[in-house]
Amino acid sequence: MFNKTFRFALCAVSLIFPMALLSGCASLPGATLETVGQRQIEHRLTRQGTPVVIFDNGLGGTLDGWAKVVPELEADTTVLAYNRSGYGRSSPVDTPRDGQHVVQELRELLRDRGLSPPYVLVGHSLGGLYMQWFARRYPQEVQALVLVDSTHPAQMQGQGDPEHWPAWFRLAFGAFTNDTAKAEFKAIDATGQSVLSMPSYTSGPVEVLSALRPMQVRSSPMSEHANQLRSDLVNLYPGARQVWVDSGHVMPLEAPEAVVEAIRRVLANKQQTPHSN
Repeated sequence: MFNKTFRFALCAVSLIFPMALLSGCASLPGATLETVGQRQIEHRLTRQGTPVVIFDNGLGGTLDGWAKVVPELEADTTVLAYNRSGYGRSSPVDTPRDGQHVVQELRELLRDRGLSPPYVLVGHSLGGLYMQWFARRYPQEVQALVLVDSTHPAQMQGQGDPEHWPAWFRLAFGAFTNDTAKAEFKAIDATGQSVLSMPSYTSGPVEVLSALRPMQVRSSPMSEHANQLRSDLVNLYPGARQVWVDSGHVMPLEAPEAVVEAIRRVLANKQQTPHSN
């Protein structure tokens, strides 16, 4: 019974928390620590023309989660992978950990590094929610949006509300996440509501990569809710292409080729008209 309950809970929260421990098997060398304003930000930057492809991590994850994706693209264009404030060697901050502040800090990093638009935004899990906020707020700066098993803006509503989580899982979540992750988690619903309050991003192609394996777990209201949101995310972006990938939630490490292919598609033709797949 414990194992079955664990599987249900893990499926239900997988669009929020990528289980960062899984990224311990990979690393992305060459990251540097630079001062941006009053903060230090850890990032890896490879300059190779335009557009700038930006990678944002899931809750509790670091730039090492892109170790199998970033090297495949660095010969094609400029690539930036970074750790948000409070992760890796990036300085923690006292400001709210909602989408507005996270994106503001990312834009400060981009200006400091002299990285001008257009941007291709790639976000995994919670990083995908932040990239949705960026794309909707600054569509004129964004060439394309690639969502990698992204958190849905309504993730924390209905059966996704943590009050429906098993008590043991709530305790484990609190024990194995740092203060930054806890603060980001508390702000997920506010960030999602903010995303939905803005017009949808329609200025460029949108690729929605959805994990297929969690869809096999449908035996609880929590898992059904998570699966429904996986299916629904593409509907938030008219004309978006949805690709179902034979992968678990940690897609950048489990199926990196699918992520690379999606990015290359939007790099090849920014004027393409995406479609559901």
